[in-house]
Amino acid sequence: MRFFIATLGCPKNTVDSEMMGQLLRQAGHAAVDAPRRADVIIVNTCGFIEAARVESYGKLRALAARKRRGQRLVAVGCLAQRYGDGVRRQVPQVDAVLGTRAWPEIVPLIERLAEEEAPAPVLSSRPDALVASVSRTTAGPSAYIKIADGCDAACAFCAIPLIKGPQHSKPEADILREARELAAQGVREAVLIAQDTTAYGRDLGRQDALPGLMRSILSAAPTVDWLRVMYAYPQNVTPELIDVLAGEKRVCRYLDVPLQHAHPDVLRRMRRPHDVDSVYRLIARLRDAMPDMALRSAFIVGFPGETEAEFEALLAFLQATALDKVGVFAYSTEEGTIAADMPNQVPAAVIAERYERAMIVQQGVSLARNRAQVGRELEILIEGVGDGLSVGRSYREAPEVDGLVLVPGEAAVGDIIRARVVGAQEYDLIAEPI
Repeated sequence: MRFFIATLGCPKNTVDSEMMGQLLRQAGHAAVDAPRRADVIIVNTCGFIEAARVESYGKLRALAARKRRGQRLVAVGCLAQRYGDGVRRQVPQVDAVLGTRAWPEIVPLIERLAEEEAPAPVLSSRPDALVASVSRTTAGPSAYIKIADGCDAACAFCAIPLIKGPQHSKPEADILREARELAAQGVREAVLIAQDTTAYGRDLGRQDALPGLMRSILSAAPTVDWLRVMYAYPQNVTPELIDVLAGEKRVCRYLDVPLQHAHPDVLRRMRRPHDVDSVYRLIARLRDAMPDMALRSAFIVGFPGETEAEFEALLAFLQATALDKVGVFAYSTEEGTIAADMPNQVPAAVIAERYERAMIVQQGVSLARNRAQVGRELEILIEGVGDGLSVGRSYREAPEVDGLVLVPGEAAVGDIIRARVVGAQEYDLIAEPI
C-alpha cells in the first residue's frame, strides 16, 4: 500500500512518525508525498492543549472531506490516546485510532484495514516493545533523538502524564544505535528530547544519567558535529551536566529549561519547583561556566489565580535574566488536570492581554541579545537555499522553535559554514560568509 504521514505537535511526534514510516517501508509499503496519492493517510495528532486539539481535528476533517472511495484515514498519537473512539465520533470518516505507545502496531493495523470494510478497533497505549527493532531514518541535516517518553512530574496544568503515562526511558544501547544510524545518513546535529531529558534513566535505576549518555553519543557518533539538549527540568541541571555542556566542543552551549513562571506562589499552585532564587543561581552558574551560552525557557501566563502583581513579577524576571529565547503560552484548561478545578480561573481576555505584554517584553530582550552577537563569527548549519540566500542556524538556535541565520549566497544544504554576524532582528540574525 501507499501511505502518507502528516505529523502535528512536538518533535517527539516527529520521531514517532519517522519510526512508523520505517516500519511500513520494511513491510513493503511505499511512502508518497501527497495525501491524494495514498491508500492510507496517517495523522500523528497532538492533544496537549486546546489549540493543538483544534488543529488536530481540523486536519482530520480536512483530509476526511477529500477521502476517496477505498482510501483509509488513521488517527494516531496523543489526541487518539486521550480520546480514543471519541475521535471517530468527532470525525466519523476516521477508520482507526491508535494510541501513543501503540504506534509499533501500525503495520498490522493498516494491513487489516486494507482487507476489511468495517473500521478497525481502537488500540490503546502499550510499552514501546518494538522500538529496538526499528532502524532509524530521517531527512535533513538535523534529527531528533527521543531518549524517553512519559513523565513522572505532577505539574498541575499538564495532561501529558494522563496521555503518556509515567517516565519510560529508552535503553542506552538503542539510543546509541539510533545515533550511529543517523550519523551514517549524514546528520550533522542530534537533538535530545523527552518530556524531561534530565530524568533520563531514573526508571532504569540510574541517577543523573544524562551527562554520561551524552558522552556515549559523542563517542558512538563521531561525525555528528552538534549535540543539543532540550527540555531540561531546572532542579535537575547538575554540575556534571554543566561540565559536559561547557567542556565538550561538540555539545551546543545551549540549554532549554522550561520554567513555566517566575513567582513562587504561582509555581506552588502549578506544583513546580518554586525557589526562584535557585533559578537565578542556576542561570548565573551556567553563564559563569559558559559566557556565550544561549538559554531558552517557556512560561505560562494566566494560570488560575495569577494576579497582576504575580504577572508583573514574571515580566521583571524576563528583563532581569535576559534569556536568549522564550516561548510564552496562554494557559489552557485541560480536562483531568488539577488546575482545571482550581478557583479563580483567569478570564480569557486577561490571559490574551498578558500574553501580548509578555511577548512585547521578551521581543525587546531578544533583540538586545541578538544585537550583542553582531561582529561574532559563528558556525552556521545550512538548512535551506534559494534566490541567492542560505538559511540556517548557529548553536544559539534550536530547530523549529528559535530564529534563523540568513546568509547571502547559496551554500549546500547540510554544510556547516563560518560566517560573521552583521545584523540582528528580534528573532533572526543576518550574517556574511567568511
